[in-house]
Amino acid sequence: MTSLSGHLLVAMPQMQDPRFARAVVYLCAHNEDGAMGLVVNRLLDDVTWPALMKQLGIETTGTKSEKRIHFGGPVEAGRGFVLHSADYVEDGTLVVGGNVALTATLEILRAIGRGGGPKRSLLALGYAGWGPGQLDSEIQANGWLSVAADEELVFDAQQDDKWRRALAKLGVDLLSLSGESGRA
Repeated sequence: MTSLSGHLLVAMPQMQDPRFARAVVYLCAHNEDGAMGLVVNRLLDDVTWPALMKQLGIETTGTKSEKRIHFGGPVEAGRGFVLHSADYVEDGTLVVGGNVALTATLEILRAIGRGGGPKRSLLALGYAGWGPGQLDSEIQANGWLSVAADEELVFDAQQDDKWRRALAKLGVDLLSLSGESGRA
């Protein structure tokens, strides 16, 4: 099995699951036990950074209030995950690949609230998860494409066209994609 950790999953146009239609998922882990990733192109409208930090009792003296919260996926929707540049590492940080890491602690939120922490970050509630072999089966059934991740695409605040830009990294023309799978 080839691990896709550190890659982007790009939903095929015919993706039926509305939670993942036109989704771009950064894969944080992919091994024989399953896979875990964060959707990086969906924002939550009903949760704001200031309200979340207030609820957690975290001061936000050094943070801009326009920071947005992402829908990371349908699993454990109340749990927060920070996908960030690897210039910030603490106990419990998983350095995924290249210059991208994942931390799920209150300490990273405190650091960001003080204006410190990683240079680039994305806070997501929930995650996308797959059991052993499940993601591989979905890829074989033409549910997902994978592409090498780049920090600009992952951390860019422009959400509307991330899916199209991720497909463009593959040189894929949306009109030529087929939902049919087969064998040569």
